[in-house]
Amino acid sequence: MNILIVSQHYYPEQFRINDISFELAKRGHKVTVLTGLPNYPEGKIYDGYQNKQNRNQTVNGVHIIRTSLIGRGKSLLTFGINYAWFAIAGKQKAKTLHEDFDVIFSYQTSPVSMVWPAIEVKNRQNIPLVLYCLDQWPISITTGPFSKGTLAYSFFWRLSVDTYNKADRILITSKSFENYFNKELKLSTEKYGLDYWPQYAEDIYQNTIKNINGTYDVLYAGNIGPAADVEVIVKAAEYLKEHKNIHFNIVGDGVNRQNCEQMAINAGLNNITFYGSHKVDEMKQYYDLADAFLITMKDNEVVNYTLPAKMQSYMLAGKTIIGAINGETKRVIQDADCGYCGPSGDARRLAENILKASEDEQDTYGRGRNASTYYHSHFDKEKLLDELEKIFQEEIDRKKIGK
Repeated sequence: MNILIVSQHYYPEQFRINDISFELAKRGHKVTVLTGLPNYPEGKIYDGYQNKQNRNQTVNGVHIIRTSLIGRGKSLLTFGINYAWFAIAGKQKAKTLHEDFDVIFSYQTSPVSMVWPAIEVKNRQNIPLVLYCLDQWPISITTGPFSKGTLAYSFFWRLSVDTYNKADRILITSKSFENYFNKELKLSTEKYGLDYWPQYAEDIYQNTIKNINGTYDVLYAGNIGPAADVEVIVKAAEYLKEHKNIHFNIVGDGVNRQNCEQMAINAGLNNITFYGSHKVDEMKQYYDLADAFLITMKDNEVVNYTLPAKMQSYMLAGKTIIGAINGETKRVIQDADCGYCGPSGDARRLAENILKASEDEQDTYGRGRNASTYYHSHFDKEKLLDELEKIFQEEIDRKKIGK
């Protein structure tokens, strides 16, 4: 197949669409990606991509076409400009694509307007659009300064429904999303072919080794943003600061990183280390370091629907997962029997669960095996890619016969 992928975020930014596109190319498909300039999460355009550098690239067999973009910065205003810029500039860039594609795959994080360039190509070439929804809109904006019942929410609700309606098929990363699409957006699952297609983890995360450095190391890896609630990890570290055998490791970056580091400094903590952001292929050293993984998110309707991508990475690595999180992620931890989970925001309970895990090594690694087993049963990479190819072909065939 000749596949066009549309995603505001792409290599060298660290998103799972990178691996999906590379794997599709390995399978013999012709893959083109329409994207913006890399700037996530720091908010500044990466070196090597300024002044019209690398607007056309080929990486691992994937042809990359980049539109202009303003960095997302650190403020709500610059976020908004960044999002609107890609939606509009990307749509204009899409008009210059004259290659005959078979199918479009839109990797939709936030905001939903990042799908607009894909819609432009769909309408012009009359080809199917498969939309992969990772962030539900407009409910996602309630994690920020907007709330339901406001004029802004009503505006984004109409925009979201209109955008989702233009997809031929919608794939969702969490089973809980189905209720949202049916009840909140009132989209028909039969008409839009709403399918559960969970995320998988890159191969780099498998075959981790057992930590033998003499301490019990817990690891958080991922974005340090408002919804992630990494602050609760810092508070748990404060509860456990007298337990010298337990160490907290934070790998990642985001708008809340500075605040979390300052919290640790103010509390005089020596049991927590911040490593900053690292590329996927550099992450195995940190996963090897860990005895257990941490997953935290704020208690929010949106967050509770979501299964964060790091969950699959943790499970493939085969070690205990300890959460302060509600909703879908809590359900998976319980179903897999792969760790301990307390309520979102409960630092004391998180500390208690970390201490409990550290005191029972045999049980801890047993839960890790459970995590790996569950991953291979539910999130196997090859099976999911087979399914994605099948979905693409079904939509291509449906378009050909006019259904």
